[in-house]
Amino acid sequence: MIAVIMPCYQVKKHVLDVLKKMGPEVGLIYVVDDACPEHTANFVQQHCTDKRVHVIRNAQNLGVGGAVMVGYKAAMEDGANIMVKVDGDGQMDPSIIPRMVAPILAGKADYTKGNRFFDLDALRAMPRMRLFGNAVLSLMAKLSTGYWNLFDPTNGYTAIHANIAKHLRFNKISPRYFFETDMLFRLNILRAVVIDVPMTAQYGSEVSNLKISKIIGEFFFKHIRNFWKRIFYNYYLRDMSLASLELPMGLFLFGFGVCFGGYQWAHFSSIHTPAPTGTVMIATLSILMGFQLLMAFLNYDINATCSYPKYKALEE
Repeated sequence: MIAVIMPCYQVKKHVLDVLKKMGPEVGLIYVVDDACPEHTANFVQQHCTDKRVHVIRNAQNLGVGGAVMVGYKAAMEDGANIMVKVDGDGQMDPSIIPRMVAPILAGKADYTKGNRFFDLDALRAMPRMRLFGNAVLSLMAKLSTGYWNLFDPTNGYTAIHANIAKHLRFNKISPRYFFETDMLFRLNILRAVVIDVPMTAQYGSEVSNLKISKIIGEFFFKHIRNFWKRIFYNYYLRDMSLASLELPMGLFLFGFGVCFGGYQWAHFSSIHTPAPTGTVMIATLSILMGFQLLMAFLNYDINATCSYPKYKALEE
């Protein structure tokens, strides 16, 4: 059974239109009122007659991620197999839900997410600041999550199999705007298969609560934290490989080459004397060897993406 989780905060103008577009493939719909000042829960109960709709009220604002996780828990308790997150602001077309869940139903993925960058012509509709911000965040997300095959990490149109969701530690996942990217990090730790699904974003009169300029600094530090946690978990705690040696050796040699070369350059420049050939070679070779080891590690990391869905393994 497919369940839709719809976190709601200041989307009163659009929520009913989104609910009306839900197709027959959806068995349950959870409208999660995240302490919305517009009292979306009351509005939906008064104007929506769809029996599939269940309203959940959060006593306090938990953020979009917190609201989604509340919906996940309710859906799993009611026996949902696949849970799709659809925002209530009208930017996510419910008609593509079958496309979102198809890879999971086919046994090809544990988790799917929308990708608004697939159709280059459709990108003209995306605001330029948002386009640039998402591109930067996507590059950072590749490093921190380990999913080098994915793009558009802040896209909240997602679907997940319940067997994978049950193994996520919800209390550890970032509850607010970093939720989607943090989910990818947690899924990588579980070795889950994640697939991008091409989609076109719909921009209308709605106002996004996400301001790229305000969160990019916060995201940067969280990406760094998740990157090092992922590296430690995957390359030193749970497994050891040649890449486990390439990374520290590469960092040491590259860092040594830069520091040693920079110091020697400053020293010999101050006394107006050419640096000895041996000194130059030590710095140059250290930087080149370090860079090559780091590229070798990066190549290993890119090719380490899991290809066998874990929810199938959990069922077997």
